[in-house]
Amino acid sequence: MAAGAELGFAAPAAGPGGAWRLRSPYFPSKVGGRPAWLGEAGLPGPAALRCARCQQPCALLLQLYAPLPGRPDAFHRTLFVFACRGASCYRLPGPRGPLCVFRNQLPRRNDTYSEEPPPEEPPPGPAGPPRRLRSGAALCRVCGCLGPRRCGRCRRAAYCGRQHQALDWRGHRRDCGAADESGDTIPEHNEFLFPEFEILIEPEEPEFPADSSADLGNEQGAVDTSKDSKEPGELRATVSAGEALQSLDEETLEAMAKHETEEDKIFQMFKERVAAEPEQIIRYCRGGEGPIWVSGENIPEEKDIPNCLCGAKRIFEFQIMPQLLNHLQVDSLGESIDWGTLVVYTCADNCGEGSEYLEEFIWKQDFSAGSI
Repeated sequence: MAAGAELGFAAPAAGPGGAWRLRSPYFPSKVGGRPAWLGEAGLPGPAALRCARCQQPCALLLQLYAPLPGRPDAFHRTLFVFACRGASCYRLPGPRGPLCVFRNQLPRRNDTYSEEPPPEEPPPGPAGPPRRLRSGAALCRVCGCLGPRRCGRCRRAAYCGRQHQALDWRGHRRDCGAADESGDTIPEHNEFLFPEFEILIEPEEPEFPADSSADLGNEQGAVDTSKDSKEPGELRATVSAGEALQSLDEETLEAMAKHETEEDKIFQMFKERVAAEPEQIIRYCRGGEGPIWVSGENIPEEKDIPNCLCGAKRIFEFQIMPQLLNHLQVDSLGESIDWGTLVVYTCADNCGEGSEYLEEFIWKQDFSAGSI
């Protein structure tokens, strides 16, 4: 990816027979489905891919192919974001929780892929989801992550754990015990996976100065909220009755008003920034312009972002926008998976000479109560 800010958009996954473009040898950026793993060594195990709150398995939310120019060790490089399917786990903002992110990279010359670009035609052989890596490691039939658990009956079907074995039994039992795997097909999608989309990347049009989102004190960049006609969902009441107003001293009222104004500015700037491309689901700018926040609340400070295990600081790489939720089919009458923005920070030194998958850092920020 280029050094400037780039935007990602969800495009329908290829139709029947075209899912091969989202497989590992084609280095895809995509939403949902099963992971198209990059390297085959050091994959995160089932324990690493469990929600930190409910301990249930996480599903692939998206993966982003993000090689680093000038770094031979990162000629191929992909970031994988996993998310819990439990809506209640998203109640709290902050680090990790129901989310985790892993980074993997390979040099151009490696044991898995050709040094030449992948062909433009479908590969030979079956087009269904892979059962195992080329290294021989088995993959879970449900989520596509490492599958150390085997069906006790046929000893061939692999799973990441008991939950996914139970989820798959209705589909697997009719073929369990067959002479071979040829008739035991794995569906492309199931109720656990998020819907699959390709991510298309385009450069952001330079309509805004690079520091516009950071300079909240600049009078020219600030929004005059007193003149702004707010939408009904943006209006907020700091007190509920005239008696309550009278009971607050002038200093408290001024502090509340200032907070309201700053909060309005931040959310208004977020809306203005995405207005030109309202369908964007990704904003990518490693080490450049920082994220655009949806609220003045729960913005991480430097001390909140842990250093990498190698000792280097972590820097902003990309953020996931709330528009992605429109594609995930997670709305429900009750509680739903939700966020304002998800911000991914990665090792500034891009450490890792080996081919292992390294965990990075993700921060969840929610919309403030008055901005929705």
